[in-house]
Amino acid sequence: MRRGPFRWGDRVQLTDPRGRPSTITLTPGGSFQTHKGYFRHEELEGKPEGSVVETTKGVAYLALRPLLADYVLSMPRGAAVVYPKDAGQIVTMADIYPGARVVEAGVGSGGLTMSLLRAIGDGGSLLSIERRADFAEIAIANVEGFFGGEHPAWEVAVGDFADVLGELREPGSVDRIVLDMLAPWENLHAAATALAPGGVFLAYVATATQLSRTAEDLRADGRFTEPVAWESMVRGWHLEGLAVRPEHRMVGHTGFLLTARRLGPGVEPPERRRRPQASAAATDPEEVAKLAADAARVQIGDEYGPEDFGERGATAKKTRRVARDAGVIRRAAERSALAAASDAGSATGVGSGTDDGPGMDDDDGQGPAQAPTLDVTAPPEEGR
Repeated sequence: MRRGPFRWGDRVQLTDPRGRPSTITLTPGGSFQTHKGYFRHEELEGKPEGSVVETTKGVAYLALRPLLADYVLSMPRGAAVVYPKDAGQIVTMADIYPGARVVEAGVGSGGLTMSLLRAIGDGGSLLSIERRADFAEIAIANVEGFFGGEHPAWEVAVGDFADVLGELREPGSVDRIVLDMLAPWENLHAAATALAPGGVFLAYVATATQLSRTAEDLRADGRFTEPVAWESMVRGWHLEGLAVRPEHRMVGHTGFLLTARRLGPGVEPPERRRRPQASAAATDPEEVAKLAADAARVQIGDEYGPEDFGERGATAKKTRRVARDAGVIRRAAERSALAAASDAGSATGVGSGTDDGPGMDDDDGQGPAQAPTLDVTAPPEEGR
């Protein structure tokens, strides 16, 4: 529950007088330490959101529960996350609606997953496919830490996208597919097979060469509409008295978004007509399209790795540390959710008995007795 007074296990975002945020998890006996003094977590427990707490040196901090965008940027991360500015456009431009049947690949740390789950609601379904089991575990912990437990519409599978999708989804049964991976063009056949007519295919890629290769292969596949691509940049504004101006820093390029719609069975896409330029007026359009497709393939080739696109993989040590931190947040969030349910039961006169609650281990009270089940269909060999 994301309302009411602060409870043990809640994530709390603290903002200092200069607007710098820090995120903590409320724990009995815990304290927030800074070079400007400290305060104990007990000073926030039971207080309403929007409260102000002071350190021992008199520095005031505003306390609020983090929004989804705040949570994504502060949660433990093993892989790079899809930034909130891109996640918002993915939900809108891919038309992710309540009840939609969605598949995403490249779950990473679970940042985009939370936006997708919020959009589809409990009545939809989201299948998240990740090649690395360690990244999948981090994503599960982060997502359940945000929602306070398992989401009824979510399923996670570890393995190759094409293999897992073919096993877990029937042809033509998926409404939306979102790919955040190194080479989305390698999975166009699997995506086209799973998508229902009119379904949306969306790819999130980091470089222009990946964008070009994906677009040309979509055209060559013949089962999709003309691809559309864009990027977004967000610039904040400084608002102080009469000093109203753009901020000196901004969120620039994070990635390209590309969408296309699935055509009906056996339908050929209409030929797109473009106004020919003077230098190319006499050139055969089919020859131009072939040259563009060949150029996109030549730029990338058939052998490539994450480092070729400027990606740096997470080390095993970092991944273990992030998984441990995410697990702590998940267990705390589950305790907070149980406390909120108990409070709600007391308010309505419904007793909760002596149970620790569903999924709690009676021996140590440290969270679910069993971790969420991962559908492991293939051993991971490479990164996303």
